[in-house]
Amino acid sequence: MTIVHLSRGDTRLVLDCRGEGLPRIVHWGADLGPVTGADLAALVEAVRPPVVPSGFDAPTVLSLLPEASAGWGGRPGLAGHRDGTAWSTAFRLVDVDVADAPEQTARVRVRAVDPDAALTLTVELDLDPTGLLTVRHRVRNDGTTAYEVRELVPVLPVPPVATELLDLTGRWCRERSPQRHPWQMGTWVREGRHGRTGHDATLLLVAGEPGFTFGRGEVWAVHTAWSGDHVTFAQRQPTGESTLGGGELPAPGEVRLAPGEEYATPLLYAVHSTEGLDGISAVLHTHLRSRPQHPGTPRPVTLNVWEAVYFDHDLTRLTALADVAAEVGVERFVLDDGWFTGRRHDRAGLGDWYVDDTVWPDGLHPLVDHVTGLGMEFGLWVEPEMVSEDSDLFRSHPEWVLRVPGRLPPSWRHQQVLDLVEPAAYGFVLDRLDGLLAEYPKIAYLKWDHNRDLTEAGHQGRPAVRAQTLAVYRLLDELRRRHPAVEIESCASGGARVDLEILRRTDRVWASDTNDALERLPVQRWTGLLLPPELIGTHVGPERSKTTGRRHDLGFRAATALFGHSGIEWDLTSVGPADRAELAAWVALHKRLRPLLHSGRTVRVDHPDPAVWVYGVVAADRSAAVYAVAQLATSATRVPVPVRLPGLDPHRRYLVRPAEGVPGPAVLQRDAPGWLADDGVVLTGAALATLGLRPPALHPEQTLVLELTPAT
Repeated sequence: MTIVHLSRGDTRLVLDCRGEGLPRIVHWGADLGPVTGADLAALVEAVRPPVVPSGFDAPTVLSLLPEASAGWGGRPGLAGHRDGTAWSTAFRLVDVDVADAPEQTARVRVRAVDPDAALTLTVELDLDPTGLLTVRHRVRNDGTTAYEVRELVPVLPVPPVATELLDLTGRWCRERSPQRHPWQMGTWVREGRHGRTGHDATLLLVAGEPGFTFGRGEVWAVHTAWSGDHVTFAQRQPTGESTLGGGELPAPGEVRLAPGEEYATPLLYAVHSTEGLDGISAVLHTHLRSRPQHPGTPRPVTLNVWEAVYFDHDLTRLTALADVAAEVGVERFVLDDGWFTGRRHDRAGLGDWYVDDTVWPDGLHPLVDHVTGLGMEFGLWVEPEMVSEDSDLFRSHPEWVLRVPGRLPPSWRHQQVLDLVEPAAYGFVLDRLDGLLAEYPKIAYLKWDHNRDLTEAGHQGRPAVRAQTLAVYRLLDELRRRHPAVEIESCASGGARVDLEILRRTDRVWASDTNDALERLPVQRWTGLLLPPELIGTHVGPERSKTTGRRHDLGFRAATALFGHSGIEWDLTSVGPADRAELAAWVALHKRLRPLLHSGRTVRVDHPDPAVWVYGVVAADRSAAVYAVAQLATSATRVPVPVRLPGLDPHRRYLVRPAEGVPGPAVLQRDAPGWLADDGVVLTGAALATLGLRPPALHPEQTLVLELTPAT
């Protein structure tokens, strides 16, 4: 065997495949410069650990799958057993297959066996042209008896310079709240046991050198791409190793391999950058945009009717709402919860996916035809994985619920989880959704919701979160196969199912159920750590937020919704002419900027004033940009400090001025800065990134949107 050196983007991967045991990653990180085969051998030798007192008599090395048999004393890569035996493995390398064609994804496939444990291990490493690394393990039972996998988790080493950790937590209406702390000895473990990704999901676990920021510092990050129970962790050993890892979190007995069966881990996405968190996002966003299934058409401005009408479905009211929506520039009109049999409130009806003829005597056709006649797409809300106890479906099939025998799990929003592992239940849901889309071929979009955690999720007495998750994936895949033109949103009581595996099958996520613009800013900022703007639903809510009671000017709400897949969640029939006109202007601005916003590089500025957030998107060729200066609260300084605008071409000259066509923010000053009074200023990208420009003194909860265009 040999030493493998892979190079993609700004990332390098060095894998030592010599010896009988599993290969080990010698380096995952920055460019090592030009290296020859002899250089690689010297590099491996240069970092080989010594033998120290009170330790093993040979150097302990961290392999692709950490094993106790190799001296590893941390979390095992594989935890499992065969009726109490084969609980520790000693895999021996069989072969390494490397495909390293230029400008394509580099692939390494490692195969190893443990004849005593009767297991075969396959490790798959892919390094794509952006520098994004994905890792997956597969284990096959070669024995004659069952083997239970308790945990199989890919891990990656990071160097000791990474001494700080950042991850995300949250709750309903406050998803993606960042937390960071020193990376000390021991293990920092984030477990999700919700049966879905979770409002508190870490999204990305980031390790970095001290003081890393959005724009500075060397960082390493991992994402566990799985929509069920999962674990992500950072581990630092007294023996000197530091690792990041993540994978599925099976319940006891959930992964039990019969002879010949195989278990594959979820993909672990791993990213390295020397340019801080924005560098991590740049790799992830570029990767996601390169996928064949990534949305390729302009993201339609969307109006969702939930906060406008709730369960009060009335054709006259909804057609009037559609008229106003079209007037302000909406391109997609989504009918939310309440259209199906018995659904007059949230205590009944889930599972009965038939149009309620007491509310819609002519079906949804009159509304669908009216909406599409106005030039808008029509979308529909569904929650196919759930069932109300007060429903015809539950009364007919009470056994079609994920549960422990003899009792129902605690209810949540007065609903239970439909057991999609049960073939008949799966077939019923697929047939109903397929039937709806066939009956209403003008439906272009499904808002697919998931409004509760999975608790005591069992099928026929056995834990079933994994099987349920895979059934949901199959359901989405089959529905997309039958109706490839229909787009699907991943919504889960807001942002509780945001991960890259569900996004293989969906076209955007609903980041949060809160439309409070002040709360939305951090939710969108940190969701954007993983996802590009076009995959994040960002809507303008009413003046008074339904979730916080806070009031905001229309400009602040609209500017917050500008940087994403923009839309509206508001009863526009109650809005006066002046606000309608202003909203239409913001919609027009979004449409004008949309090609840039949904293709450029996201920039989050490291600004010294915590009361001011500066962020933007720079065109891929750096010819143009749009930035926002958001005043979240009052500042400690009386006069605002200058704002730097990084990410631009340092040699290009840009005209900087407030966004055209929309009202400016409310300001607290007697005289505007000179560059504003002169209708803009021309500066080089270097000057804007180094010196910046001084913004106006904004009132709290106001946003100034700046457009940058080439200077003539």
